[in-house]
Amino acid sequence: MFDQQTVTAVAATAREHGLEPAALLAIAEVESGGRAFATVGGRDEPLIRFEGHYFDARLAGETKSRARAAGLASPVAGGIPNPRSQADRWALLERAAAIDREAAHESVSWGIGQVMGAHWKWLGYASVDALVAEARESVAGQIRLMVRYIVKAGLAEAIRKRDWRAFARGYNGPAYARRGYHTKIAAAVQRQRPYGP
Repeated sequence: MFDQQTVTAVAATAREHGLEPAALLAIAEVESGGRAFATVGGRDEPLIRFEGHYFDARLAGETKSRARAAGLASPVAGGIPNPRSQADRWALLERAAAIDREAAHESVSWGIGQVMGAHWKWLGYASVDALVAEARESVAGQIRLMVRYIVKAGLAEAIRKRDWRAFARGYNGPAYARRGYHTKIAAAVQRQRPYGP
């Protein structure tokens, strides 16, 4: 479960945007498994997930061939499995970045809200590096990134209405129901009740 620093940061950002803290905490919990950081190389880093099909789509020619041969890119979603440990995921990212840094960072979902780096321009960042810097800066930076995505995607109203199906569809795509994403959020909201509206 989140530490007090994370709870405070989530609640403060929620209030800034007129969102119920318990709801935003629940979404963050479901997305991150209740963890804001992993220790990688002695440093606290945001949780990441590398998407090899995103990486593949951003490469061409010899670079794409190299990435595929190295087991870093695949045209198939899920074709490149993520290691279990965050340290190994960061090592995977480092290998991909050695081939194409920008494409690698765009191919990662970042932080507590698991926002894809590929959304940097749509979200109004100057570069993917700026998005990554926000995620790596602090837990508050991770929350700002998540809420920026929620607001830009027009999902804040679904949170206010507690319409978890609509939120889940917009945040996680049409397969949300198969994974029970909406019911996980509803259950997590009940667990977050002590943090209040």
